[in-house]
Amino acid sequence: MSGAAQHAAIVKQIAQDLGFMACGISKADFLEEEAPRLEQWLTQNYHGEMGYMARNFDKRLDPRKLVPGSKSVVSLLFNYFPNSLPTDENAPKVARYAYGKDYHRVVKDKLFAFMHEIQTKIGAVEGRVFVDSAPVLEKAWAAKSGLGWVGKNTNLIRKQNGSYFFIAEIIIDLELEYDTAVTDHCGSCTACLDACPTNAFVAPYQMDASKCISYFTIELKDAIPAEVKGQFDNWAFGCDICQEVCPWNRFSQPHSEPDFLPKPELMSMTKNDWEDITEEVFNRLFEASAVQRTGFEGLKRNLAFLK
Repeated sequence: MSGAAQHAAIVKQIAQDLGFMACGISKADFLEEEAPRLEQWLTQNYHGEMGYMARNFDKRLDPRKLVPGSKSVVSLLFNYFPNSLPTDENAPKVARYAYGKDYHRVVKDKLFAFMHEIQTKIGAVEGRVFVDSAPVLEKAWAAKSGLGWVGKNTNLIRKQNGSYFFIAEIIIDLELEYDTAVTDHCGSCTACLDACPTNAFVAPYQMDASKCISYFTIELKDAIPAEVKGQFDNWAFGCDICQEVCPWNRFSQPHSEPDFLPKPELMSMTKNDWEDITEEVFNRLFEASAVQRTGFEGLKRNLAFLK
């Protein structure tokens, strides 16, 4: 076994020990196929008010510009699929990824531990860790390293686990044995495209993010456009519809991360509880939660829009 293969095996064992669902490795190189796609997506203004998507174009496509001297991109998946849903089916809904503590904090802590383990077991390895917080095309790298394929709903999908997971990367200056991409298994299915109430998918594998319920309820800071009134299917923060209808998510298994467990109070919230929510209750329910992204006033705006 070569040194690169040995080191890759060590990296994958660390991933398993730290509770990651899967680990794949790619060569840190220019994302040739993604470049024209990203350019076209931005030109068509499918990113809406998410100006950060247009910044650092070169770094987004080449990790060596983001992390000088990098040789490998280690892609990691971390499960967040919950073992239960809120009890009131008529209550406003929050995307499953936001049930517990903010994933940026939880997963990043694990990535720092991961980097420490690499340095302990392999030696002087340098690099940076990322979890949805820098110009990194996470889904492209995960697909390139064989962790799944980017489906028609533009989410990364795995035959074994569906799509309810976070994607993270460690970009390092260590040469490793690289994995290869897997084939697409969406077939003729169009469940996700058909189910989207705001018609955010302009074509299979292509989303106008500025029409997505997640965009309206999280990213958009202005008033939600009147023309989408009545189309949110009760989603107050984020949206899981295109994942809920995906046949591959029948293989999703509940996570085992204590930090992602929701507060029981959140799970038992009724429709009336949501309508009467105060800032004090909001802060208690969503302390250290991704829901803080929209803030109390943003959530109140979303709830008012659902009425």
